[in-house]
Amino acid sequence: ERCLYLRTKVAWHTKPYSCDQCGRSFTTYFSLTLHKRIHTGEKPYSCTQCGKSFTQSSNLLSHQRIHTGEKSFSCNQCMKSFISSSYLTVHQRTHTGEKPYSCDQCGKTYISSCHLTRHQRVHTGEKPYSCNQCGKSFTRPDSLVSHQRTHTREKPYSCDQCGKTYISSCHLTRHQRVHTGEKSYSCDQCGKSFAASGSLTLHQRTHTGDKPYSCGECGKSFTTSGSLTLHQRRHTGEKPYKKSYSCNQCGKSFVSSSGLTMHQRTHTGDKPCSCDQCGKSFSQSRYLALHQRIHTGEKSYSCGQCGKRFVSSSHLTVHKRIHTGEKPYSCGQCGKSFGQSHHLVSHQRTHTGEKPYSCGQCGKRFAASSTLTQHQRIHTGEKPYSCNQCGKRFAISSTLTQHQRIHTGEKPYSCGQCGKNFVTSRTLTRHQRIHIGEKPYSCDQCGKSFTTSCYLTSHQRTLRGKIQVLN
Repeated sequence: ERCLYLRTKVAWHTKPYSCDQCGRSFTTYFSLTLHKRIHTGEKPYSCTQCGKSFTQSSNLLSHQRIHTGEKSFSCNQCMKSFISSSYLTVHQRTHTGEKPYSCDQCGKTYISSCHLTRHQRVHTGEKPYSCNQCGKSFTRPDSLVSHQRTHTREKPYSCDQCGKTYISSCHLTRHQRVHTGEKSYSCDQCGKSFAASGSLTLHQRTHTGDKPYSCGECGKSFTTSGSLTLHQRRHTGEKPYKKSYSCNQCGKSFVSSSGLTMHQRTHTGDKPCSCDQCGKSFSQSRYLALHQRIHTGEKSYSCGQCGKRFVSSSHLTVHKRIHTGEKPYSCGQCGKSFGQSHHLVSHQRTHTGEKPYSCGQCGKRFAASSTLTQHQRIHTGEKPYSCNQCGKRFAISSTLTQHQRIHTGEKPYSCGQCGKNFVTSRTLTRHQRIHIGEKPYSCDQCGKSFTTSCYLTSHQRTLRGKIQVLN
C-alpha cells in the first residue's frame, strides 16, 4: 500500500506527456489531447440548438444549460445558482477568501487554476489565441471569441429589460447589474462595493499601489494591461484599429460604435446619466460616478509628494505633472507643450480657428465644450461650486480651487530659477518671462512688446489717449 501511494505521488508530480508544438507538459495523455485542440482548432462537440462547438463534452453540457436555464448548483450562503459544480466551488471561495493557487514567480494567489494560468501569461507574454482575420493575439479564448464579433458585429446576448445587446455574456451580466443594483464584490479594506470582480481588483490597487504591468522599453508601470498597451504604442507608433464608425454631422471617425454614440451626444446635448442627489446630468456613466464622489467626499487617490487627494486616478496623474513639470502633449505647429491632451486639442483650434461649440442663447462659439459650459452659466447665473469655509460660490471649479488657496495659503507652483512660489500656473508662466525675457504680446501700432496681455491693453489705451490729444 505504501509503494502504491509513492508511485501515485510520483506519477502525480511528473508530466510525461509534452506538446510537440509549444513544449507544454501534462500528467495524462487525455490532458495533452485536449490541449492540442488549442493548436488545431478542433471542436468535436457541437450544440444542436445554436451550433456552437466545444473542445470538451463537459463544456458542451455546461453550455446547453444556458438554453434550458438549468442551474442545479446553488450557494448555501447567498443562494446564487450555477450551471456546474466547478463554478459553484470557485464562487464559494469569494465568501471564504480561499485562494489555493499561487504564482511561483510573484507569489500572487488566485481562487481558481484558470485564473492562475491566465495571470502567468503576464510573466511569459504568451498569447496562444489569435484572430485569423487581423492576426491579433489574446491570452484567453473567450477574449478571442469576443474580439471576432467586432469583425462580424454579432451581439448574441440581449437584456430582457431594455433590449440592449452585447458581444459577450459577461458584458450582459455586468449590464444587468445596472437594473438590479447588485454589487457582489466588496473591498475588505474600505468596504466599497463593485458590480464586477475586475473593478474590485483595480480598486484594490489604489490601496496597495500595485502596478503589475510594466513597459519593456522604458520601465514605466501601469495598473491595467490596457493602459500598458496604449503606452507601448507611443514607442511603436502603432495604430492598429480601423476607424469604421463616422459621425454624420462632423465626419469624425471612431474605432467602436459606443465611441461614436458618446461623441454624438456632444452634438445632441443628450445626457442620459443623472445624479439622484442633485439632478445634474452627464453624457457618460463614468462622469456620473466621478461626480457622485463630490457628494460622498470620497477621494481614493493621493499624491505621494504633497498628500493632496483626488477623486480619480487621471486627476492624480495630471496633478503629479505640477511636481515633475512634465508636459507630454506638444503642438506640431508651434511646439507649445501641455500637461493634458484636451488642452492641446483646444490650443490647436487657435491655429485652425475652429469653434465647434455654440451657445444656444446668444450664438457665441467656442473652441472647447468646457468653455461653452462656463459661458452658459453667465446666462443661467449658476454657481455650482461653493467654498466650505466662507460659503462663496463660483461658476468654475478651478476658480474655487484658486480661491481656497487664500484660506490655506497654498502656493503649489514654484519657479525653477529663483524658487518663488505662486498660487496659479498662469501667474508662474507670467513670472518666468522675466527670467527668459519673453514678451509675446506686441502692439500693432508701435511694435512695443509686453510680457502680459493686460500690460499690452494698458499700453494701447495710453497710446489712444495720446493720439486723441494730438488730434
